[in-house]
Amino acid sequence: MKRLLCLSLVLVMTIALFSGCKFGKDIVTLNVYNWGEYISDGSDGLMDVNAQFEKEFGVRVNYKTYESNESMYTLLESGAAEYDVVIPSDYMIGKMIKEGMLAKLNFDNIPNYKYIDDEYKNLEYDPNNEYSVPYTWGTVGIFYNSEVVPTSEVEAKGWDILWDKKYAGKIFMFDNARDSFMIALKKLGYSMNTTDPDEWKAAYEELAKQKPLVQGYFMDQVFQKMTNEEGVLAPYYSGDGANMITGEDGNDKIKYYIPDEPGHGTNLFVDAMCVLKNSKNKELAEKYINFMCRTDVATDNAEYICYSTPHKEALNEIDEEIRTNPMFYPPEEKLEHTEVFITLPENINKLQKELWIQLKCLREDRPDWWPFPN
Repeated sequence: MKRLLCLSLVLVMTIALFSGCKFGKDIVTLNVYNWGEYISDGSDGLMDVNAQFEKEFGVRVNYKTYESNESMYTLLESGAAEYDVVIPSDYMIGKMIKEGMLAKLNFDNIPNYKYIDDEYKNLEYDPNNEYSVPYTWGTVGIFYNSEVVPTSEVEAKGWDILWDKKYAGKIFMFDNARDSFMIALKKLGYSMNTTDPDEWKAAYEELAKQKPLVQGYFMDQVFQKMTNEEGVLAPYYSGDGANMITGEDGNDKIKYYIPDEPGHGTNLFVDAMCVLKNSKNKELAEKYINFMCRTDVATDNAEYICYSTPHKEALNEIDEEIRTNPMFYPPEEKLEHTEVFITLPENINKLQKELWIQLKCLREDRPDWWPFPN
């Protein structure tokens, strides 16, 4: 009898609790799709950004993550999921604009846009800045275990170090076409935005030569593999150095190098916040973007994720150790030979996709196998 009475009391209390819960059926849900480990979550004494937005606006944030621009695009293009806010990279933003997937922003709802540095506005992927608000920027470089791979050797060889046979089986590569081909194109001295099919095929040949040396093609898994010393060389995004080197499970043997040789530099990327064309909560989505551009929010985000911030006031507020770290905020001369990705013509996108599938299917016992008609 006591057990039944107790259970009844619990049931009554539960009903009362949820009847007053702010996430009831009438509460609006904002659906946000972002990269993994790419927002301050309340750890390290910093703001839980989504929880704070929920508290201030009385809404629910349904927050999901993805590993690459391509996986994000595939899901959205298929119509298998609906989101309001998405944070793609430069070239993918251009592609989504072209395909009518993004909504033009009402900047009256985003007054904090004024804090974004002009240097990151009106770039080629969104020349009139109608569809996007910059969130972070960074570089692609080489993470290496300095106890195994001497710094002097990395600096002397640049991208060529990723083709060095003495590190066979200890090299990781990106598991996405655009970044992997960028490296091969820059190694050859070509633009990573080339529209010459012969240059793309030459880059494929470089990646095919490299494949026997590569332990695997990875995205976020590379953090653990490098810190566990399963490999010694990995190209990746600058902001993730915080995880690999100084994070809780970091490895201080790991160093970062930005290839900066004339004609053989690297990618300077910009990730930006956008609203999807089919968003049912466009005004709320714009308010979310504005919230993300608020100085206290942008500061905590920048300190948590360690990607470089385009927010002028946040840059002055973040910890000096981060602000002066050349991995995150490199000197101007290191950026002199960088390029920003642009959206490629459809015939080049098709060729890139075909070459990537060919590379991933390539086997040493069938080097001439080709799955596409000439």
